[in-house]
Amino acid sequence: MADESSLPAQRHTASDGGAFHIWLVKPTRYDDDGYPLQWWRSIIPSNSLACLTGIIEDALARGVLAGREVRIEVIDEIHSKVDAAKIARSIRRAGAGFVGLVGVQSNQFPRALDLARIFRAGGVQVAIGGFHVSGCLSMLKTMPAELVEAQAMGVSFFAGEAEEGRIDEVLVDAANGAMKPVYNWLGKTPHLEGAPLPLLPKAQVDRNINRYASFDLGRGCPFECSFCTIINVQGRKSRFRTPDDLEAIVRANAAQGVSRFFLTDDNFARNRHWEPLLDRLIALQAEGLGVRMAIQVDTLAHRIDGFIDKCVAAGADQIFIGLENINPDNLEAAKKRQNRVEEYREMFLAWKRHPVVITCGYIIGFPNDSYASVMRDIAMLKEELPVDTLYLNYLTPLPGSEDHRRLLDGGVWMDPDLNKYDLNHRVTHHPTMSDEEWERAYRDAHRSFYSWDHMERILRRMAALGSNKKRTTVNRLLAYREAVRLEGVAKLESGYVRIKRRTQRRPGLPRENLFSFWTGYAAHTFRALGGSLVTYVRLYRMMRRIVTDPSRFAYRDRAISADAGDSASPLVAETRATDHSQRRAARAKAA
Repeated sequence: MADESSLPAQRHTASDGGAFHIWLVKPTRYDDDGYPLQWWRSIIPSNSLACLTGIIEDALARGVLAGREVRIEVIDEIHSKVDAAKIARSIRRAGAGFVGLVGVQSNQFPRALDLARIFRAGGVQVAIGGFHVSGCLSMLKTMPAELVEAQAMGVSFFAGEAEEGRIDEVLVDAANGAMKPVYNWLGKTPHLEGAPLPLLPKAQVDRNINRYASFDLGRGCPFECSFCTIINVQGRKSRFRTPDDLEAIVRANAAQGVSRFFLTDDNFARNRHWEPLLDRLIALQAEGLGVRMAIQVDTLAHRIDGFIDKCVAAGADQIFIGLENINPDNLEAAKKRQNRVEEYREMFLAWKRHPVVITCGYIIGFPNDSYASVMRDIAMLKEELPVDTLYLNYLTPLPGSEDHRRLLDGGVWMDPDLNKYDLNHRVTHHPTMSDEEWERAYRDAHRSFYSWDHMERILRRMAALGSNKKRTTVNRLLAYREAVRLEGVAKLESGYVRIKRRTQRRPGLPRENLFSFWTGYAAHTFRALGGSLVTYVRLYRMMRRIVTDPSRFAYRDRAISADAGDSASPLVAETRATDHSQRRAARAKAA
């Protein structure tokens, strides 16, 4: 495993002046034992890091720091060691520079602040940006204590988005050693047409499982969900990249051997340019520059004529849907009025006409929830809807959301430790459930959905529909089940092989002695890897048994029947016929 000293740097050299060293660092959060959450290989690349890398590269190419030799280094702490003292020394040796702590979410702010404290002690300029800073400055009347503490250390804040040359002022000020306390661009959202391309260095992409990169095609959201921070940070005005921008992103990544992407748009179905964007991807597929994508859409995407077909043709094979809940009263309370429970089955079946793996976000802890209602709703979801994997969250008042401001203004208790605001820890009290009931509902809902009986049902549905996503389905079930059960984290912040460093424990917690640290670390690694291997083998054997069963296409249940009250399933018959015809065509082409 390489540390930051082995990561390649981008250089911009001019005729004279001292060297200027820029470090862009995406902090992680601390785990429950106080160690930075890190993996040998992680799952989700940082789009904020990709965007800011491209933005700064563009500024330097335009000559913003003409006359200086500039060195840029990019590092994501979720999979790489960040030695703050060593970075500070490297900046001093370079002659000047600054550290940008990029894309910092609320749960990552404590770690970001600890890193900033080391950088500032070493005399290094530091700026923090991301959703926590932007959300707090956008929604709160007064600056919260952690932001006040950061400013007292001399840390600068960047609020809002950095396109349209907004980063130029930061670079010039940093080069002059005079960074401002706040760069606030929340009042005006930038256009994205022709904006600098989000592009992670290849060394960073290589540290992601299956070498996934990321990009965004649109920002802003027209909806009003009270638990969401996006509308208060990126605004409700939608802005979009162009098909030419998209093609440039794909080609730039293809040049470094990258063809798999997370499209990070919160809801691609609301992009009014979805069709020309997908048409461009389909054209690139024909040219041999095919991509595979994971995309996020809402529950109304199936209403858009041709949208699903073109998404799949363009390479989308993993679909994330913000289902959130199946209780209409809960959705109404959260102002997520666009979700119509009565259309859920129709929506899922529209996607399941294609070989895609569907993950749904699901929130536990709405005001109308009780332990009994949560377990009833999960049982109904398992029975009625063909969801492949479920991403379970606590209802969390994230700083920057309407929920957070409402609770803060009302004097309602919220956990003061921001490190827990990761959607997988309870951070406030429920109006009717006790703390223990709420936590038990979360744990038992996860156990129920990822029970062996239900995972077999998911695999049977996959086989009955003729999907070719056999290994993908097995791998996703494994990851979503065991990240929570064995590692105590959500799947989207997990990875392969947990990395812990004894010397990097959270300040205020004692450093473990060598024996207890290494024996505990080894035991945890053995349990996690061994448990995952046992689960994988069992799931894989189950999948092989199901897909080789001659009667697999006869399987049907309420979730994959077009008419849940009819034992016959036109959807299954149609999908089976389509699957067989596609296989025949593929065999003919190969011959």
